[in-house]
Amino acid sequence: MSTSEKEKLGDGEAGLPPVPKSPGGSDASAAVEAIGPIDPQAESRLLRKLDFMIWPVFFVIYLMAFLDRINISNAAIQGMTQELQLDVGNRFNVALFAYYATYILLEIPSNMIIRKVRPPLYMATLMFMWGVINMCMGFVHSYPALVGLRVLLGAFEAGVLPGIVYVGAMFYKRHEFQKRVSFFFCSTVVAGAFGGLLAYAIAGLSTPTMAPWRWIFIIEGAITSALAIIGLFVIPDWPERNRFLSADEKELLRRRMTADVGDLCRMDTLNKFAVTRIATDYKIWLGGLMYMGISVAGLSGTFFLPTILLEFGWRAQEAQARTIPVYVFAAGMMLIGAWASDRLKHRSGFILGGASLVTVGYGMLLAQVDKSRDYKFAAVFLVFGGAFMITPMCLGWLQNNLSGHWKRSIGASAQVSIGNFAGIMGAFIFIRSEAPTYKTGYSVALGMMWFGALCAITMAGLMWRENRKRDRGERDERLSANEEDRKNMGDWHPSYRFTL
Repeated sequence: MSTSEKEKLGDGEAGLPPVPKSPGGSDASAAVEAIGPIDPQAESRLLRKLDFMIWPVFFVIYLMAFLDRINISNAAIQGMTQELQLDVGNRFNVALFAYYATYILLEIPSNMIIRKVRPPLYMATLMFMWGVINMCMGFVHSYPALVGLRVLLGAFEAGVLPGIVYVGAMFYKRHEFQKRVSFFFCSTVVAGAFGGLLAYAIAGLSTPTMAPWRWIFIIEGAITSALAIIGLFVIPDWPERNRFLSADEKELLRRRMTADVGDLCRMDTLNKFAVTRIATDYKIWLGGLMYMGISVAGLSGTFFLPTILLEFGWRAQEAQARTIPVYVFAAGMMLIGAWASDRLKHRSGFILGGASLVTVGYGMLLAQVDKSRDYKFAAVFLVFGGAFMITPMCLGWLQNNLSGHWKRSIGASAQVSIGNFAGIMGAFIFIRSEAPTYKTGYSVALGMMWFGALCAITMAGLMWRENRKRDRGERDERLSANEEDRKNMGDWHPSYRFTL
C-alpha cells in the first residue's frame, strides 16, 4: 500500500474503522459521499428514541430472567433447604448446576434461531415459558422434581442474554454501546436487591400448605409470565423491520452504522468461508474465556450471598435485607465504569482495574479470621463492585470487535455459552463444611478472576498487533479474494480497526 493510500485510510477517530478504498479502486471519498452528511440533531433525536424504545424493555426482561435464576438462593434460607433436604451431600450445588446443563448447550442455537425469527415473538415466548416453570417450582415436593425444573428453566432462559446483546448491538455505534449494555446489566443487581427485598417481605407469608419459600417462586414466576404478554408488543424488532421507526429513521440508522464500521465489513451470509472466519477467530475464544473467568466471582457470589451474610451472624431476614446495599453499590460501579469506558473509548484497562478491586475484596475475606463483621461486609462490597463493573464490559468489548450479522450473532452466543461454565464452577466452589470461611470458594473465584484478566491482556495485545499490521498494509492481500468472500469478511476485512 502506498503512503498516500495509508494517509487516506488512516486509523479513524480513536480506533474507529476508516472508510477505505473499495476493492474496485474507487476513492475513499466516494464512500463518504455515499453515506452523506448526518444531521447531529436528527441523530440525537434518534438515539433518545432508541434508548427509550430498547433498553427499558431489555432491562425488565433480564431482570426477571436473573431474578428467576437466583431466587433459589433466597428460597434456600427460607425453609426450602430443610423441606427438600438440600443439605444432604451437595444437593443444593447440583440444583444450581442443573440450570447450566441446558443453558450452555442452547445459547448458540438460540441466537441462530433469533436471526431468522422476529425477536418480539421469540423472546416473549421464552419469557412466558420460564415464568410458568418458575411458578411450578413453588409446588415441588421432591429434590428430583426441583432439579428437572431447573434443567427446563435453563433451556428457556438460554436465549435471553446473547439475544439481547446481539439485537441491541445492531442499533448502536461501537463506542455508544457499553453504557447501554451496563444499564441493562444493572438489572442483575436490581434483581439481587429486589429478590432480597421480596424474600424479606414474604418471609411471614405462610399457609398450612404453603411455606414462605414457595411463594417466592410462585409470585416471581407469575410476574414474569404476565410481563411476557406485554413484551410481545414492545420488544424491539430488527432495525429494518421495526414498526416504531419511520422510514427516515431507519435510513439514518443505516447510515450511522455504515459510518461506524464501513459498508465493506459485512457478514450477511453463513457460508463455509464465514464459518471458518467465525470458528478461527481468537477474539471469540478469548472473549468467552475472559467472560468465564470474571463471571465466577459475580455468579458464585450471587448464588451464595444470602448464605455468606447469614454466616456473618445475621438472622435470615436481616441477611436478606443486607443484600440490598451490596447490589446498589454494584450497580453504581457498573454505570460509572461504563460511562468512563465509553468516554475514553477503551475497555481493557477498566477490566484490569475491576479485577484489582475484586482481588482486594477476596484477599480481605481470605484473611477474615478474628476480623469484625463490618470488615467482612466491606470486603463483600469490593468483590461485588469490581466484578459487576467489568462483567458486562466483557460482553460489550467483544461486540465492539465483531462485524457482520452472523459474526455478531454467533460470537455473542458463543461468548455467553463459554462464559456460563462459570455458573457450573460457581455452583460447587462454596462448600458447606468450610463455613464460615469458605476458603476454597474465595480462592478459586480469585484465581479465575485473574485467569479472565490474563485473557483480556492477551486479547488486547493481539488486537493491538493486528491493528498495526493493517495500518502497514500487511493484510491487503485479502482484498484479492473472490467477490462473494470479499463482501462477507466481517471484521476480517483489512479496513476494520479493533477497540482496545
